[in-house]
Amino acid sequence: MTSKRSHRSNRSGDIADSPKWSCDNTIQQALATAESRCREKGLRFTPVRRKVLELLLQEKKAIGAYEILERLSETGFGSQPPVAYRSLGFLTRHGFAHKIERLNAFVACICPGEKHAPAFMICRLCDSVTEAHSFSLNHVLGSAAEAKGFQIEHSTVEAEGICMTCVEQLRI
Repeated sequence: MTSKRSHRSNRSGDIADSPKWSCDNTIQQALATAESRCREKGLRFTPVRRKVLELLLQEKKAIGAYEILERLSETGFGSQPPVAYRSLGFLTRHGFAHKIERLNAFVACICPGEKHAPAFMICRLCDSVTEAHSFSLNHVLGSAAEAKGFQIEHSTVEAEGICMTCVEQLRI
């Protein structure tokens, strides 16, 4: 999906607004954390998986698989769709990335490798994506499901609106 307007964070290496990451963390630190978690769990953090995660960490917006594939190809990792899809599958399966269904695109996770209930705020003007925790909403949803005898296996909240940066730009 092409955005009407695109912006990036003005802090170099910003990962996300999260209790896990401070402004001092860099993309390299995030990659080192992912590598360490993979080693602890006996997972292979291949060069292509590392590069895909790096690409996701560099963006404030979600990136589609074909855009990732194009960027991988530019850096010598191949141009066949399975290259991107296998890496994205690994990263989402093991909690290092999320798929944003509304955009059919991916973002790096703010709580890499941890089980959590994310909520995503998607800007309808610039396609930026912000991840937050949805504890109370998931509690309400869990209670409703329990009352109906339904067992939730997975839930993701995606809210569409206008991000703070776009709101500020519209006021000018």
